[in-house]
This record gives sequence, structure tokens and C-alpha cells, in this order.
Amino acid sequence: MAQLPTDTVPTTDRPPFDIGSLLADREIDRYSLHTQHMNEQMVRVLQTIGYDVGFRSGHGQYLFDRKGDRYLDLLSGWGVFGIGRNHPTVRDALKSVLGSDLPNLVQMDVSVLAGILAERLLTYAPYLDKVFFANSGAESVEAAIKFARASTGRDEIAYASQSYHGLTYGALSLTADKMFRTGFGTLMPGSIEVPFNDLAALDRALASKKVAAFIVEPIQGKGVYMPSDEYLRGVQEICRKHGTLFVADEIQTGLGRTGKFFAIEHWGVEPDMILIAKALSGGHVPIGAVLMRRKIFEKVFNRMDRAVVHGSTFAKGDLAMAAGLATLEVIEAEDLVGNAARMGARLMTSFNAMAERYELVKNIRGKGLMIGVEFGTPRSLKLKAAWSLLEAVNTGLFCQLITIPIFKEHKVLVQVAGAGNHVIKLIPPLCINDTDCDWIERSFDAVIADAHKVPGAVWTLGRTLADHAIKARASA
Repeated sequence: MAQLPTDTVPTTDRPPFDIGSLLADREIDRYSLHTQHMNEQMVRVLQTIGYDVGFRSGHGQYLFDRKGDRYLDLLSGWGVFGIGRNHPTVRDALKSVLGSDLPNLVQMDVSVLAGILAERLLTYAPYLDKVFFANSGAESVEAAIKFARASTGRDEIAYASQSYHGLTYGALSLTADKMFRTGFGTLMPGSIEVPFNDLAALDRALASKKVAAFIVEPIQGKGVYMPSDEYLRGVQEICRKHGTLFVADEIQTGLGRTGKFFAIEHWGVEPDMILIAKALSGGHVPIGAVLMRRKIFEKVFNRMDRAVVHGSTFAKGDLAMAAGLATLEVIEAEDLVGNAARMGARLMTSFNAMAERYELVKNIRGKGLMIGVEFGTPRSLKLKAAWSLLEAVNTGLFCQLITIPIFKEHKVLVQVAGAGNHVIKLIPPLCINDTDCDWIERSFDAVIADAHKVPGAVWTLGRTLADHAIKARASA
């Protein structure tokens, strides 16, 4: 073999690439990198509310900051870490794939791991027959829109008020929150908003026979809004009556979050499609999936020349499929669905007791480990005046007066359920235990009790946040 000219021989002087060293060397630049090259506003938010502690590691339900302090995570990455962070079973599965030299994403072949994962997922919804894999929850929503339109020959898609289905074009078109929609122009034609929990309104909307699908979260994530006991059964009946597909968005509620594998099991319904993502990833490799009836699937993939009519380049990747299989194994082996039901029932009891003791606590709702703590206008004059002052500046600002001291003083990471919302949402990893529940209950009780003292530290913080909000508004 001819040798390369000496001036083109690769140099060996470059040190080996090491992510650990790179992280250690650039940790000091954590916020400046994002300010300069990415989302500066997110950095400003973290610094304003005191969340800029620089998390360095995570294990299970716990996070550790740059000083080594331990925090209890009640956000779980917006529901991604259902089985907790860095679970050894998932990590070992991913290492096994990386060490096996598998012929990943050949495209002109089919994946064994994808077939096994599809088979496993369908055991949780035996009335469905086929699985389409995607890379995220939003991509799963986009796929559902296409499948619904193709299988029904209809263009319109109905969605519920207060909904959240994602931020890509089609998914955003089915997301009701104006904060996410504003500024992005005209969204998908044929998207129809229907009041949540209103069966009569849904019946009227579908009566035109133009609606391909109605997509709904069994429990709405942005405010933990609960359906009435008859709502989802009514949705199923009305959809079947008008030939509209019933699509359950279980992207956040699925895989045990509510104390059942799928939230729809609480109401005994069998939708035409179920959308999942988030926790199926094991927290490592993004994945989404649409479980559906055969007749829907085969309307899209109905001939050999249409075998690739819809897909996604990285869907069915071996790492994602392995992560999904390992996640299901952990959920079953550790009885995380049962644990979510048990720990959730305990927390609901405790929070309901707080609602009886504290006038600022208006309502507690949820199932399993998806819990909303709603605050509302107090009765006593001093509290009512302080509350009204904050609300005049920024709707929902009061909830930050609870989340910030819970984080800073009690090391519990939690946030509000959405902009302009009076609900704090708890979606912790499903592996939390009784000791963690003690921690949660103690922290909330202390901070809520302090919020009933006017003047007090909480309301001093409120004035500071109000000043920030006024300045930001003036700047804008």
C-alpha cells in the first residue's frame, strides 16, 4: 500500500477526546455559554428566582448541585424521568447496544429491537394492533394527525380547551395556551377547539362529520385538570357515533404516572390511538410512539410503494428501542405503577388536610403521582389585599412565592403548572418513597404556613418579584 505523503499523515499530538474533562473545564462557563449562544432569557429566569445552583449529578429521584447539596426532584424533567435518573438497568442496556456493533438504522432492513418493543407496548393496550415509532411526544402528535386524516378522509382535528400537545407546527395548532401560540402566525387550518369536559359541545363539533380525530389528555397536564367521571366514556361514544377517531394523549400521563399504566384505565375506555413518549425514554434517548388500530395503520401503509410514506430518520434507532425495553422492565420489576398509586394516595391525603387548614389552598386534584395544588383568593383582609396586589402585577405570581422558598430553604424542585396559572404541579419520579413524602409534606406545610403571615418573608419576596415583573414589562 502506498504511504501518505509525510505532510498529510494525521498528527497524534491531539489529546484524546474526554467528555468528563470537557465538563469539568467548562463548568464555570455554564451560564455565559447559554447567554451568549443560546437562550439568555432562560438564564435570566433562573438567576431571578434563585434556581441557578448548577446541578452536577442525578440519581433516582434526587439531584445534586455544585456544592453537593441534595434536592428532591418533583419535576422529573417534565415527566421524562418516570423511573428516576440514571437507572442502572437502562444504562446497562444502552452500554450493551453500544458494545454490540449492531447495524443500526440500516433503513433498508427492519429492527429486531423495534419489533420487540412494539410487541411489549401492545400488551398494555390489547385492543390496539400496531405501533408507529417517533422521536418525541410532539412528533407522535404530528404522526397522529396524519394517520387520522389519511384513515378518515377528513381534514379537521378537534382538541380540548386548556390542552397542551407540543410545540411543533401541528402539535402547537392543537395546544390551546395562547402563550405558546402567540407570535407564530396562522397555525394549521381545520384545528377546532372544544371546551374540556363538555360532551354537548363535543357532540355539536363532531356532528359536521368533517372531524378526523378528537385528541385529548386524560388528565390535562398544564393545570392538572381532571375529567368528570363520565367524560372520557362520553367522548368515546360521541366519537364512534360521528366516525371520528378518539386519540388519547398519554405522553405525560402514561407509563404509570397516575397509578395505572395508562390513565385511560381509570375510566375503562379504549381509544383508537394512544400517544406515548417522555418516560419511555428512560431519561436517556428520546422516543415517541403511536399505538393504534390496524385499520388506521393500514390506510397509510396500504401498498408496497407506500411503505415509506411516513417515517422519521432516527425513529426505531437501537438505543431508543433498548431504552424503551429497559424502562418497561424497570416499571414492572419495581412495581412503579403500584408505588405511584400508593405514594400518590398518601400525598393527596396530606395536601387535602392542608387545604382544610390553610385558606390560600383552594383545591387539590390529580391521580397517582400527578398532583395539582391550586391556590386561590384568601378570605382574610390582610391576605386578600396582599394577594390582589400581586395578581394586579402578574396573574399567577403568588405560586412563585411558594416554589422559590420550597426550593431554596427545603431543597425541593417544583414549579407552577403553566403561565398565569395558580397551580403547582407535582410529577416526581415514580420511585419516591415514604421518606420523600415526609420531605414533601414538611416542606409544603412550612412554606404555606409562612405565606399566611402578613407581613412576612414570603410577601417580601412577592414585592421583589413584582418589581422584576414591572421592570421587565417596561423594558419590553
